[in-house]
Amino acid sequence: MEKRWIFALIHEKLPLDQRLTGVPGVRGKQLYQWNQLDCERWFCPGAESNGAPLLLTTAASPEPNALGTASIAYMRTPCDEAVMRSRAAEVPCRAEARIWVLVATILGSSMAFIDGTVVNVALPAVQANFHASVVDVQWVVESYGLFLGALILVGGSLGDLFGRRLIFVVGIAIFTAASAVCGSAVNIHQLIIARSIQGVGAALLVPGSLAIISAAFDEKSRGRAIGTWSGFTAITTAIGPVLGGWLVEHASWRWVFFINLPLAAAVTAISLRHIPESRIASAGRVDWPGALFAAVGLGGLVAGFMESVNLGWRNPLVFGSLILGVASLIALVVVEGNVTSPMLSLALFESRSFRGANLLTLFLYAAIGIFFFLFPLNLIQVQGYSATAAGAAILPLILLVFFLSRWSGGLVARYGPRIPLITGPLIVALGFALFAVPSVGESYWKSFFLAVVVLGFGTAVTVAPLTTVVMNSVNQNRVGSASGINNAVARIAGVLAIATFGIVMVKVFGSELNHSLAHLSLSPAILRELHADEIKLAGLQVPLGLSLSTSAAIRESVKEAFVFGFRIVMLACAGLSLASSAVAWLTIGNDPDRSGCTHSGGWT
Repeated sequence: MEKRWIFALIHEKLPLDQRLTGVPGVRGKQLYQWNQLDCERWFCPGAESNGAPLLLTTAASPEPNALGTASIAYMRTPCDEAVMRSRAAEVPCRAEARIWVLVATILGSSMAFIDGTVVNVALPAVQANFHASVVDVQWVVESYGLFLGALILVGGSLGDLFGRRLIFVVGIAIFTAASAVCGSAVNIHQLIIARSIQGVGAALLVPGSLAIISAAFDEKSRGRAIGTWSGFTAITTAIGPVLGGWLVEHASWRWVFFINLPLAAAVTAISLRHIPESRIASAGRVDWPGALFAAVGLGGLVAGFMESVNLGWRNPLVFGSLILGVASLIALVVVEGNVTSPMLSLALFESRSFRGANLLTLFLYAAIGIFFFLFPLNLIQVQGYSATAAGAAILPLILLVFFLSRWSGGLVARYGPRIPLITGPLIVALGFALFAVPSVGESYWKSFFLAVVVLGFGTAVTVAPLTTVVMNSVNQNRVGSASGINNAVARIAGVLAIATFGIVMVKVFGSELNHSLAHLSLSPAILRELHADEIKLAGLQVPLGLSLSTSAAIRESVKEAFVFGFRIVMLACAGLSLASSAVAWLTIGNDPDRSGCTHSGGWT
């Protein structure tokens, strides 16, 4: 039996009977409330519209909640959670199967999330093992992030079309096979290729895990499921760098990848046994042209920027890669504006708040991306930290973001998103500026701890309001797409930042090192050898056959040159954070482009 629904904008300060004044049949009848996203929907069986500002529609009614206090709720969760909340439950699980769904999705998501941070701790060991340049280790990080960022939107579409469990399991299989190859790589080029394949697998399993939770849990149980998923993935993300550092220190960097194999076997078994298959019958076609142009465009830009360090800007490969990248991204915009089921809906960018939120994300996460690439190199190769200690050094940041997320959501409810989105990046900028202060050999507690805490606090203030703006800037039926785009922008920002600021780091390091070495009276042959290895940054090896005092002086010069370059990049990150705050000030208002219910579509 279908019931007639009345969708109304509820005025919080008015008594209930006044809020629904003018609707015949309401007085004296039983009212029900249904909470979904950030609006309240009320219905009264038998009520009819008489021209009041209400939109009538017919839908099969879910089981309503008991009548409660009227309020406009704000979503306070990261955009990953926004994706889950934006979908309707399609194949609700049996109660006994739900715990297994959570176990599988938590482990699957954690594999991909941890891999993005643990590998950074292992980079110094990888560089030493393969005698790699900084461009090589950049590619180890970039190849994974590039394919993950470019294909994550199409990965969600594949799940909707062919089945979420199927695509999730396929993603796990690809990710696991690539992990095995990464751990067995005999040279840096094999590792880079395997990391690329890992990124493809992650682009399938990450959106698959989110969609499975949306499909398997109904409205009543989804909130608790999302909270459980969020809490455990945050814990594993925090533990990951420490565990990875311990494996690097006590076993081998290869175990950072091998540890995925038993986890993947457990996830696959649980998924095939306990997760029901779900898909969208009306799902559109997969936007393969969009995915191709996105991957080629981003790949061309990244390759051009990074290889310019080795080959120079005039090299045909560098120049050609940049031209191909720009042309592909232009083609992407043209294609996405003309296909029926675009992975990147350009219509969403008509919202000023949505444009501003994504530009803010681009600047802020670019700064965070290059920070997480360089900071472990600084700690391990320059400051002399063990891999385990380097992994533990960022724990305060992760824990602050986790524990303060609910509090920062309260800031949105009290002040609106604009003030936190202006203030949060300013605090982040201060954190990055504090990272530019320490030199070589100082205690963590006196040098980096305060900077880590300030950076974590600023990030915590920013994340929840940013999600609120993204979700409130589009219609309710586009929240999933908007959240997915914002996630992709955050990942792509880190990829582009590592490529571009890597150039800055190498150039500044080389200039400072040459200036320092000029005072050591080294032979021309030694200077040429050192100059040829500048691209290794702090991984540069001192030539053999030198006196102990000369070797020590060269090592000290290398460390000081790295710290100088690190300071320049951290100040640039502070500048990006200030730009994020300026974007929020110029584009974000406390009143979103649409109301929680219907402003975009209008009333009928």
